[in-house]
Amino acid sequence: MAATDLDRFIAFAEQLADAAGAAIRPHFRQPIAVTAKADLSPVTIADRESELAMRGLIEAAYPSHGIVGEEFGRVREDADYLWVLDPIDGTKSFISGVPLFGTLIALLHRGRPILGIIDQPISGERWLGAAGRPTSLNRKPVRSRTCPTPAAATLFCSSPTMFTGNQIAAFARLQTQVGLTRWSADCYAYALLATGFVDLVAEAAMKPYDYAALIPVIEGAGGSITDWAGKPLTLHSDGTVLAAGDAGLHRAALALLAGV
Repeated sequence: MAATDLDRFIAFAEQLADAAGAAIRPHFRQPIAVTAKADLSPVTIADRESELAMRGLIEAAYPSHGIVGEEFGRVREDADYLWVLDPIDGTKSFISGVPLFGTLIALLHRGRPILGIIDQPISGERWLGAAGRPTSLNRKPVRSRTCPTPAAATLFCSSPTMFTGNQIAAFARLQTQVGLTRWSADCYAYALLATGFVDLVAEAAMKPYDYAALIPVIEGAGGSITDWAGKPLTLHSDGTVLAAGDAGLHRAALALLAGV
């Protein structure tokens, strides 16, 4: 892909983030209705309005592109260019008035993520990752930090209840070996990993709209992100995600998760 094409897509993705933030901010820490989806996860008017705002812009500017969104499903999923949207990743934090949520925007080209945005519309922080380029926070480059061993690592996970079956024991093996475990930051934990304040994030039950945008952000900051078997994340991955700021730590964490 030509650099000019990527620049054009980056500029457009930032427009999407601006539109989503404009739809989200009026509802933050306001009395709004919260309803449960079929999987019992919460959803609000802010989730729906922000995704609709982004989808409307995509349909107007790139009607041949596909869209996968958490709230309104999939269209043209086999298109060469596919936008993957999570309007509010961390709705439980949002409805609790906690600014540890974010809008996730990814663009895939023939299945490969070529750009990703993590946007926190309350704090005004925006992480941008793009293929072949360093990750930035508000246009300034950021890097993950060196931490080759689990004993010195800070591990994040959205919730201990996200694991089932063998995942419970696998995560426990990892958690017992790290220096510090923290919970409930959702996509913000990955943003902090890319900025050098978190070393590991290990999660399960993730959907493509939960992780697609994270891939360019983490990789562009010098980190690694895969499933728990060490395989690249795709639209058809098993829902496990392991991100690390240090390649050696990533290998060590994979071994702990596998029990070897």
